[in-house]
Formats: sequence, structure tokens, C-alpha cells
Amino acid sequence: MTLSNKKILVGISGGIAAYKIPELIRNLRKAGAEVRVTTTRHALEFVTELTLQTVSGARVYSDVFAAINEHATEHISLPDWCDAMIVAPATANVLGKMAAGIADDALTTTFASCAARKPIVVAPAMNDKMWENPATQKAVAELRRWPNIRVLEPAEGELACGVVGKGRMPEADILQEAVAAALTTKTMSGRRVLITAGGTTEPIDPVRCISNHSTGKMGFALAHECARRGAEVTLIAGAVTAQLHNPEIHRIDVGTAREMHRACMDAWPTHDTAILCAAVADFAPEAAEQKIKKQPGQTELLLPLHITPDIARSMGETKRADQRLIGFALETNHEEANALRKMENKHLDAIVLNSLREAGAGFGHDTNCVTVLTADGRSASLPLASKAEIASGILDTLI
Repeated sequence: MTLSNKKILVGISGGIAAYKIPELIRNLRKAGAEVRVTTTRHALEFVTELTLQTVSGARVYSDVFAAINEHATEHISLPDWCDAMIVAPATANVLGKMAAGIADDALTTTFASCAARKPIVVAPAMNDKMWENPATQKAVAELRRWPNIRVLEPAEGELACGVVGKGRMPEADILQEAVAAALTTKTMSGRRVLITAGGTTEPIDPVRCISNHSTGKMGFALAHECARRGAEVTLIAGAVTAQLHNPEIHRIDVGTAREMHRACMDAWPTHDTAILCAAVADFAPEAAEQKIKKQPGQTELLLPLHITPDIARSMGETKRADQRLIGFALETNHEEANALRKMENKHLDAIVLNSLREAGAGFGHDTNCVTVLTADGRSASLPLASKAEIASGILDTLI
């Protein structure tokens, strides 16, 4: 994702999860953002002011009355400066203060000034018993009533006290994705989008398979961008190396082309848009029940292949008037002609043509370049860029 030229205010309260925040700050800056930090005094028991100043490249605002503050009213100037704010970790104490309008330290006074004006992400982190406290839940419910505030769900896992339960702060990649979403206009709010990604694996025997070089990066980039724009996303993933950074995306993992076909046909009726980005095997062998052994003197192995179910055609043939179906094509010759023929034969509304001709495009890369073709004759070329930027360009063109 890119956060180029965005100004992010990071608020840290006094929880053990504060030790993760330098990684978040570093990642935000790597994505192009400018970052400043405000903390409670207790937060500095878990992460030092020098560390935060070093990774952010800016002075830390931790004391309302400190003589070194850049402005006399830092809690006003920082909200004026930022495009968005994230409070992480948000302890039970700070959640209660924010919900009640109490502003008695650097973090809460800054939040109070920012609360009605800028997008804010809040990441609770605490012991599971504190999370379940009715007062905490009341504070969370109050904050979630505010249209510009998104309170994330804590993750489940081992907590600082040693027990396993709900209360862990989400990892830095999830927090960064939430910030990106907070800064994205919700042009797809109310849409339900089905996306396929990755390659399928067709077993030859219990230990071998036929697959391809797809990593799922393009499909995952599309899923993240649709979710940032407010869509409800279902992601059907085959074999992938890409990482999902939004736990609100509903992920369904499949193996074979037949499994992906079944998952798509089950989900298609309840979605208004589908983007078929997966690299699905066109042919598959009949899997042997036991490992196929090489015999003495054997020089070849012939594997009969059968044609797999055509996901795009099946969805195109059952498409309603209120649904849009977008396919992908990767061609090695007569690229545009083959893509246009595929779009027509499979009843697609648009097709995204990948090419292997340009360095940095195609399988495995973090970058891509594509041509978007539509059934009504439009065409748009998207030059080489990150797959996140290409995903944004595809949606700008089609949705």
C-alpha cells in the first residue's frame, strides 16, 4: 500500500503492546507517510521516548506542559497537522477516557481535539478480563457510534499474563492496513465483491501436484483495495504466498480447480461483483492413490489430463443483470485478440490483460502492468506500478 504524503498521528497508551509500535511507525514511513507521536506518561514505561523520536524522526509529545513542546497548544496543532490518527495500544483506561471526553494528558487532550474532525483508528489491547469488563465494552460501543472512528477487534492468543484469550493488539501490518482504509474514500460502500487469487494445485499422487507460478499478490491487492473502499469482500484463495492484512475480509482457502469452482458458484449468488484473478489450471490428472514410483529402465511417464471446470464461463452463464463479472487473462501471443475472445465467450463485463513481455510484470513480482478491456469497447492501459497501485487503477476504471 502507499501512504505517500499522508500525515499520521500515532497515539500510544501504557500497555505492554506499546513495544510493537516502533515497527508500525517504521512501516508507515516506509509507505511514504510522515509520522508524529503522542503518548501518555505510562506508555514511556514500555517504549522509550528516544526510540519513538528516532523511528519517527520527530519530537514526541508526551507532556501537555513540557517546555520543549513545539507549540504551546500541541494538542491542537497536531490534530490540525494530521490526516488521520491511530491510538495503539488503547488500554481500558484510555478507552474509558476517550469515550467519556476526559482529557487529562497529552494523548487524551490530543484525541479530544482530533475526535470530531479526522479519521481515527483505535486498537484496544489488554487482558481478556479487562476487555470483557462491561465498562470497557460500553466505552467501545460509544466510540463505535462515531462515524469517523473505527475500533478494531483485539486478536486472540497468548496474553502478557500468560493466559490465552481475546485482548492482543493486532500486528503492525493489520494496523497499517486499517490506517490506509481510514484514509480511503468509501466509494464501494454497500458492494459485495467476490475475488479469486492464487494458483490451483492439481494432485498427481499423494506427494506431487501440477500447479503454476502464481503468488496471489494481484488478487490480494484487489481484495485489500476493495475493502479499503468500503466493500464487503470474499476472497477465495488457492496456493498463495501473499499475506492478508485485513481480518474483516472473508477468506476461503481451496486447493484444486474443482474446489475453487464449487466455492465460487456457492458464493456468486450473494455478491454483486466478481473479479476472477486466480490462475486456475485448465487441465488436471486423475490422482493416483499411492505415490507413483519410477521403475528401472523407465524413460517417461504419460499422464492423461482432463479439462477442469470453467469458473468464468459458469459464472458468466448464471450472471444476473445486476451483477458484474471481471476476468483476468495472461496471454503469450495475440494477447489482445485472445483476451477479447475470452471476454465474449465467457460473458464477462470486462477483462484485465496481463503480459509477460515487460520486465517486472506477471507472476511473483510486486509490480505489474495491465490493459483493461471492457465489453462496451473501452480500453485503458495501466503502466508498470506496484500491484497495490494497479489494483487501485483497475477499480478506478471499472467500478
